[in-house]
Amino acid sequence: MSRNVATAFVLAAALLLGGCGYNQLQSQDEQIKASWSEVLNQYQRRADLVPNLVNTVKGYAAQEEKVLIEVTQARAAVAGIRATPELINDPAAFQKFQQAQSELSGALSRLMVVVENYPNLKSDALFRDLQSQLEGTENRITVARNRYIKSVQDYNTTVRQFPTNLTAMIFGHDVKPNFVVADEAAVSKPPAVDFGKPAPAAPPAVPAPAPEKKADAGDTAADLLKKGY
Repeated sequence: MSRNVATAFVLAAALLLGGCGYNQLQSQDEQIKASWSEVLNQYQRRADLVPNLVNTVKGYAAQEEKVLIEVTQARAAVAGIRATPELINDPAAFQKFQQAQSELSGALSRLMVVVENYPNLKSDALFRDLQSQLEGTENRITVARNRYIKSVQDYNTTVRQFPTNLTAMIFGHDVKPNFVVADEAAVSKPPAVDFGKPAPAAPPAVPAPAPEKKADAGDTAADLLKKGY
């Protein structure tokens, strides 16, 4: 009898948890973990390309010390962050991770601008290969980030909606941080537009007429020619 009661209790609990969104929360949480792993995988792929890229550029443009140091330091900052699975549950740590990755993206962009000044470097086979790998990795990062953003959006919606928000509260599920635009404040700021008409330019000054020349009564013909008559 007790076994039947226990079985009935388990079945009732399963139906209750399934109906209140528990299974949905678990499924979406696993999807977030998988998406996050792919994001980390692509970011690591990019970080692994940086040393070879810096060394190749240095071989042709050693004088560009400033931008090379910026890239190296940005890469070191990324490597110094422990991107554990728990990071996605810590908004402050997640923001720090995103900031470090954004700084590396900016440093690499500045490096590519500098490369434009060195035709021999751009024609180097190793550099072209590294550049191609970097571009492909940046595309993969974008795709991976978009998948993560969508996964977190679905999960956060479930956590906040009724009645699944009650289940989330009971089992300690909270909203997770998501990627945002790095310079959101600058992007959201409307451009300054001035519709005021510029003041009309002042007309050019008209030179004063030359004083009229008058002949003296005693002037001879030769005198008049000298005076310009």
